[in-house]
Amino acid sequence: MNNIFSTNFSIDERDLHLLDALQTDAAQPLNALAARCGVSAPTVLRRVRRLEAAGLIERRVAILQPERLAAVLGEGLTAIVEIGLERQGDEHLRAFEARAVAEPAVQQCYRVSAGPDFVLVVAARDMADYHALAQRLFTEQGNVRQVKAYFSVRRSKFDPRLPLPAVPPRRGADKPPAAGV
Repeated sequence: MNNIFSTNFSIDERDLHLLDALQTDAAQPLNALAARCGVSAPTVLRRVRRLEAAGLIERRVAILQPERLAAVLGEGLTAIVEIGLERQGDEHLRAFEARAVAEPAVQQCYRVSAGPDFVLVVAARDMADYHALAQRLFTEQGNVRQVKAYFSVRRSKFDPRLPLPAVPPRRGADKPPAAGV
C-alpha cells in the first residue's frame, strides 16, 4: 500500500464525490456510482482501486444495527470505557494498546491526552461478557490503574462517515457520463 503522505498524491472533485457516495453506500453498483460522479463505470473502478491503493479507502464493510441485532440474538451492551494506566512509558502504552485492539469486543480504541490514557468503545453480549473482557483486559495485566465504564442506554447517533470538503453539485448530473471520462 502506498503512503499518501510521502507521495504526490492528490484527489479531485470527482474523487470527493466518489468518496462521499461510497461512505453513504459502498454496495452501490458501478453504474450508479458512475452516474452520480459523472464518469464511466470503468473510470469509477479505476478510481476506487487507486483510492484503495493509496489507503484513503481502508475497507468496505456492512454496518449492523445493534438494537435490531440484539432483538434477534437477545441482549447487547455498548460501553465507553476510560482507562488510566499505572505506568505511562511508551512501551506500556503500546503494550496496552496492542492488547486492546486484539480484543474482538473492542470496536474503537483511542489513545488520548488530558485525562485517561485510553478511551475504548466496547460491544458485549451482556454484563457477564463485559465482565470477562474487563478481567482479561483490565485486571490480568496489572498495569491498569483506573477504569471508568459508561454503559449506553440509547444510541442517538452513529455515523462512520468522515466530513469531506464541500464539493459543488455536478452540472448535468441527469445526463449519462461521457465515454472514457
